[in-house]
Amino acid sequence: MVPEHSFFPIGQIELVCGSMFSGKSEELIRRLKRAAIARQHVQVFKPATDTRSGSSHIVSHNGVKLEAREVKTATEIMGQVEDKTNVIGIDEVQFFDGSIVGVIDRLANMGKRVIVAGLDQDFRGEPFEPVPQLAAIAEYVTKVLAVCVRCGAPANRSQRISPNTDDQVVVGAAEAYEARCRRCFDPNY
Repeated sequence: MVPEHSFFPIGQIELVCGSMFSGKSEELIRRLKRAAIARQHVQVFKPATDTRSGSSHIVSHNGVKLEAREVKTATEIMGQVEDKTNVIGIDEVQFFDGSIVGVIDRLANMGKRVIVAGLDQDFRGEPFEPVPQLAAIAEYVTKVLAVCVRCGAPANRSQRISPNTDDQVVVGAAEAYEARCRRCFDPNY
């Protein structure tokens, strides 16, 4: 006998993580556009703290963009997801607090395909929560690498180059960060 719940879609979590300039947002956008081509209903969210590309789009460093809803908290996502939605995209997931993990898990348990992208390490080279927690519960984890601006090797770290603060979150792009490999990365910069 087939269990009753088998007639409902099985949700899943897909995590795309890596350093800055590694193509995380571009991969997220690619997957979301493919879902839309397949006539799945897609909703996309981004944190309000990410002010680099305006409030109505997620944008890769290569200029690829996709319309998104800006939210201030993870719980706002739950309130805005429509019943007909099959696929949910969330960019810059590291900018949300720890409650995002429960929200994403709940959406997947509701049968949604949830695709998220975010930094897995901060500017010190330390795990950037909540991404490690999401990696633990995700069905699929894709780690993408950039190219080290110093030596050309595969880069998995985000070097902060702006004389700034020790704050973990400083929103910026090429004016504030560089992709670096393990050898060229300097956590004491």
